[in-house]
Amino acid sequence: EMKLSVSSALFLVLSGASTMAFVPQSIQRTSASTALNMAASEGSDRRSFVGQTASAAAAASIAAATGGVPAFAEAAASMMWEQVKVPFEDTIYDIDFDSADHGYLVGARGAFAETNDGGKTWEARSFSNLDPDEEVTYRFQVASFKDGEGWVLGKPTLLLHTKDAGKSWERIPLSPKLPGEPSSIYALGPSKAEMTTSSGAIYVTENAGRNWKAQVKETIDATLNRISSSGVSGASYFTGSIINQVRDDDGAYLAVSSRGNFFLTWEPGQDFWIPHNRGTPRRIQNMGFVEGDIHKGLWMTLNGGKVFISPKEPDLTKDSFDFQEASIKTGGYGVTDVAYRNADEVWCVGGSNTMYVSKDGGKTFNFDKSANQIPGNLYNVKFFKEFGNMGWALGSNGLLLRYRG
Repeated sequence: EMKLSVSSALFLVLSGASTMAFVPQSIQRTSASTALNMAASEGSDRRSFVGQTASAAAAASIAAATGGVPAFAEAAASMMWEQVKVPFEDTIYDIDFDSADHGYLVGARGAFAETNDGGKTWEARSFSNLDPDEEVTYRFQVASFKDGEGWVLGKPTLLLHTKDAGKSWERIPLSPKLPGEPSSIYALGPSKAEMTTSSGAIYVTENAGRNWKAQVKETIDATLNRISSSGVSGASYFTGSIINQVRDDDGAYLAVSSRGNFFLTWEPGQDFWIPHNRGTPRRIQNMGFVEGDIHKGLWMTLNGGKVFISPKEPDLTKDSFDFQEASIKTGGYGVTDVAYRNADEVWCVGGSNTMYVSKDGGKTFNFDKSANQIPGNLYNVKFFKEFGNMGWALGSNGLLLRYRG
């Protein structure tokens, strides 16, 4: 385990192999595990969500269990999403667009697909110098595009970069001295991107990944152990990692401790992450920003299907926030993600493909039955305000849902 202090002036010089060119090509995906996956689904009409999750990266914590959507939810449920066919049946982890028509989605076992018609149809893609046996070993977890430039992050650690909207790709080598594992990547413009790690490091590159400049002076465990007298429960003598790092539209970050017992925030210009109490005995499953802006508030989901939302303009220097519980009846199914379509319309997704919508800014939620008859679990819901506010929900077994309103 590595505890590295990193200077804000430090540049990580990428060493080792030079970049490798990748050329995408159309493929027909076949999978021996698909039959096993679907066979398991047929034997269990619905699955419940258990354990620590809240993002697509937590798919491994799903346990199969029978049971249906609570009967109370069926009565006046809406149906505002439609399923879109994709060329594989693996878990979808992320989706991103660089125009209203062109986008990519990524997933387990090397799943990688492209659309050129706004997501109506998807075509599987592969890389000419990754043979199929090698490609299926990767779990592509994050895709980020901006103005034709894109980044894809996978596990085992693999960072890919394109400057021509995906026509060709290069593999970006990363220093073995990087504290923690790369956990997210955000395209910020020509040759510029921001990357985070599981130890709380934040790096920016302005030359397409050849050098990375640290934005935080030290890792999270170093910060928390240095301020061990903090009033944040679980933060003292912290030796774990962080999960669920999310970035708001202006570059602020939010992260949850791997044990789900506290969370942290960071804003550009700060030297260190600031820890905060969760304010509840329940474990945090996921957190995010109200309308993509830390100053509009935070949302938090907890074990047992609970959803909490903070007031606007939260004081980020305080140990604790005044979260308010939303009215949502999940029947115990976990809520894995939350997304704001606008200030009033808010969506929650979760275990057993449950979906809920609020029309009052997150105060009360009602059931939506769009995915009710589809086995699996939903992990991610996203809206793209810059492209007509189109919405997408992602899940297991190749499930992709498009918002239709």
